[in-house]
Amino acid sequence: MKPRQYLGTPQFTVDDLYTPPFTKRREYNPDGTGSYKPIETERRTTGVTVMDEYVRYLLTGHSSISDFAAKYGLRPDDIDSMVFILTGMRGVDFRMALQIRLADDLLRYTDMELGEVARRSGFGSANNLYLTYKREFGVAPGKRRAAIRKRLDLHRFKL
Repeated sequence: MKPRQYLGTPQFTVDDLYTPPFTKRREYNPDGTGSYKPIETERRTTGVTVMDEYVRYLLTGHSSISDFAAKYGLRPDDIDSMVFILTGMRGVDFRMALQIRLADDLLRYTDMELGEVARRSGFGSANNLYLTYKREFGVAPGKRRAAIRKRLDLHRFKL
């Protein structure tokens, strides 16, 4: 079977559609004390309600395309086609990119256990997270955490 190739220009990238899970950001006062301030998040929409709902669904730790599609009376292939048309990415690649981006944020800014990171990012289990990170980055999630975390990142944001 010939792989699909998008001949147009994708309207959206994963970065365009990704919204971090955090609600508060640590800020330092003039006296050096820190406090958390609410983050005003502006979620970019595609203008396609089903796509926007799908992105929201994925970013809340869900990963079943079948379950999502059924809520709208659609087939998983319909969702994959929508994703392909809007992003130029195969549905599975788009879903994986969003999940990895979310897991990276949770690894970098929290001390959340790997099982919880996996659950919140849609991987389901620490084992699935481990296998994905080994395949995508060549390292375990704990080593990835150490590699992407910068000074003062831990607890910079709150969920």
